[in-house]
Amino acid sequence: MSAQPLVRVRDIMKKKFDVVDRMDTISQALCEMEHKETKCLIVEKAHDNDEYGILLVSDIARQVLAKDRAPERVNVYEIMEKPAITVHPDMDIRYAARLFNHFHLSRTPVVENRQIIGIISLTDMVLKGLHKKCDV
Repeated sequence: MSAQPLVRVRDIMKKKFDVVDRMDTISQALCEMEHKETKCLIVEKAHDNDEYGILLVSDIARQVLAKDRAPERVNVYEIMEKPAITVHPDMDIRYAARLFNHFHLSRTPVVENRQIIGIISLTDMVLKGLHKKCDV
C-alpha cells in the first residue's frame, strides 16, 4: 500500500474572497461582491478581539429569498454565522474534510496569524485535492 501524497489546504484554497461589514444590508453586501463565482462572504471583525463571521449565499436564499424578506431591510449580522469555524493553511485536506463532515460545512475561511488568507470548500478538496493525485 503506497502512502498518499500530502495535500495541504493552502495548496488548493481560493485566495480571492469578498469581505463585508456586519451592518451592511444584504442588498449592499451582494452589490459589493467582486467575485461573482463566490458562494460566501466573510464578515469583518468589529474589533481586534472579535471573530470573523461567514455568510453563505445559501443562507441568503433560505433566510431572505425563501421568506420573501426585503434584502435592503435585512442586515448581514441577522443571518451570518459567527464565529466562523476556520482551518489552518497547513492542515491536511483529509482532516479538513473530516472537520467539514463533523460540522456540516460546505466552505470555511482559512486563517493564519488571525487573518483570513483564503477560503476552502468541499468542492475544492475533491476537485483540486483528489484530482491532483490522479496520474493522467
